[in-house]
Amino acid sequence: MLKSKLLILFIISLIPCCIEVDISAPSFPEIARYFNVSEGKVELTIAYNFFGFWISSLIYGPLSECYGRRRIMIVGNTLLLVGAFGCGMASTMDQLLGWRFIQGLGASTSAVLVFAMVADIYKGQEAVRIISIMNATLTLILAIAPVVGSVINQLCGWRGNYYVVWWITLISWVLLFKQLPETKKNLRRFLFKKIYQDYMKLFNSLEFMFSSLVPSLFYGCYVAFITSAPFLYMKTFNLPIFTYACHQALIIGIFSGVSLFSTQFVKHFGKKHCIIWGVSMAIISISILNTCNLFELNYPLLITGCMVVFCIGFALCYPLIFTISLELFPTIKGPASSLTMALRAFICAMVVGLTSIFYNGNPFSLFFIILMVTIVIFLITKYYLLKKVFNFHDNKK
Repeated sequence: MLKSKLLILFIISLIPCCIEVDISAPSFPEIARYFNVSEGKVELTIAYNFFGFWISSLIYGPLSECYGRRRIMIVGNTLLLVGAFGCGMASTMDQLLGWRFIQGLGASTSAVLVFAMVADIYKGQEAVRIISIMNATLTLILAIAPVVGSVINQLCGWRGNYYVVWWITLISWVLLFKQLPETKKNLRRFLFKKIYQDYMKLFNSLEFMFSSLVPSLFYGCYVAFITSAPFLYMKTFNLPIFTYACHQALIIGIFSGVSLFSTQFVKHFGKKHCIIWGVSMAIISISILNTCNLFELNYPLLITGCMVVFCIGFALCYPLIFTISLELFPTIKGPASSLTMALRAFICAMVVGLTSIFYNGNPFSLFFIILMVTIVIFLITKYYLLKKVFNFHDNKK
């Protein structure tokens, strides 16, 4: 298969696992009313999803080294298909949480293995370019997802969003079954000891752990905002569902544009400058939000503007650091991709769990949690990542 066609297939396979949060988020207030549960309980649908994502993402990478990327992609996406349908059929809140967990077990498949397959096929700057294209394309779709979700919610109710995810997953599954080639040419025997050794090698590498941790922490901040945004915009600020969706779409759309041109920024300004600017923009924007909140200056446009700046910083950093984490250990790309995605899912589950506990309609708790996570990003980047990881990567070239 031509690389261009394979790239399209990769993007299609990533769509269901990427939009499942954003397209359903506009329905959160209605879900809370339908099941007569708290806002925090509804936000747990995201935490359960990421918990399932975390568990399965540790498994899929090593299994793909032994049984091939294609076979595991088909099996995992079948779980995603079943979970999405179950969410639409749920009759109690506990059932919805259970199906969201199963959906998470399947959602990690493409998230883990697509990037392992990218590492199989593309190298160096070309891999950065491909990941940037995928990020840009997917975030354009994500920018539309909240708007689409709000329309579906008004026309069909909250179940409609889960059924849309099911239909998209079904189309993706059929295309994968018919078109996806095997990119892992040299399979190895399944040995638990070897899997354990691979993971220990990754865990013992501070370069790998920190280069995986920073993108995961950024993503955790983003998801924490996404899960609380429906209640913040529609309940606290009393905005119509479509207006909320437009705010959300603007944030994601700007992220998409920056991701699309990230390789151009790197060429002109260099990797380190892009990382420095990206982290600086993130910590400054979220600090402004916390300061404004102390003086009760909470306005929808102010929050959206600051989150746009935050996501620009996120977009500048993400493809650069993420690519390096996959290239540090070229002989164990499957486990490396698995551990990276597992770390991301675990952090997202924890951050979303914290926001579901402390968020009470006042944005202070949400922005304070994001600020604390961003400070950790700043410290890791300043005192370790910029000094050692990039030098280590450059020396291996």
